[in-house]
Amino acid sequence: MAGRSDVGRVRPSNEDHFGYDEGRGIFVVCDGMGGHAAGEVASQIAVETVLAYFRDRKPAVEEDAYLDDAPLGARLLADAVKKANDAILGYAEQHKNTSGMGTTLVAARFADGMFSIANVGDSRIYLFREAQLLQLTEDHSLVMEQVRRGMITLEQAKRSSAQNIITRALGTDESTLPDLGEFPAQDGDILLLTTDGVLRHVDDAEIRSILLQLPSLQAACDTLVDAANEGGGEDNSTCMLVRVRNGAPKTEPEGAKAGDPESDPIPHT
Repeated sequence: MAGRSDVGRVRPSNEDHFGYDEGRGIFVVCDGMGGHAAGEVASQIAVETVLAYFRDRKPAVEEDAYLDDAPLGARLLADAVKKANDAILGYAEQHKNTSGMGTTLVAARFADGMFSIANVGDSRIYLFREAQLLQLTEDHSLVMEQVRRGMITLEQAKRSSAQNIITRALGTDESTLPDLGEFPAQDGDILLLTTDGVLRHVDDAEIRSILLQLPSLQAACDTLVDAANEGGGEDNSTCMLVRVRNGAPKTEPEGAKAGDPESDPIPHT
């Protein structure tokens, strides 16, 4: 895997946060929101809580009716996200100056030849498989809800002044639930977990082109973030790339450098 987070060219601080546990196959990216650095706190709490859920104990899924038909992997991930939501709400209750803080979240977990995903908010997960880029998540945002209802076009959504309004986030409600998915992992798959700070300036066609052309995951991460900054850098930008080998994520070789054609090359077509 490879990741990068950048403050951008407009915001005074970085409220994004990402983390991973390679051994347990769990990867998380969050985009915080809230004044007085509260967004930074919310995103960090979310990442650390999800990682701790799988690290500190054998997960036991709590009973929840909406999870009845979900595969076990997705249910575990949903339970971890619920714990993150509870942790953010609990922190805000104890620290009144952080009231109203929240965060988006995208997470992926690999186990038994499958990968499960969860998302809340407008950060996204993409699958890059056999030179095709597929968006696996749906944005929980006002403009994308309008697009889905046919009220505006996708092009209008990109120009809308309401782009920053999200309709679901961790830390805003006790009943906040993630969208879930579970898919077979194939050798060579690449998952992209990214915040909207990247997506605001880099469209799907450019993401695909970057993944096709660059020689390493870190080079691809750096180029995505650099492209977001060159496009204006209006928000914090964070992305993580995870490549699958034989049904499990593979880390870049120790000492691999961005731009080195010998370091974990991305297949060209």
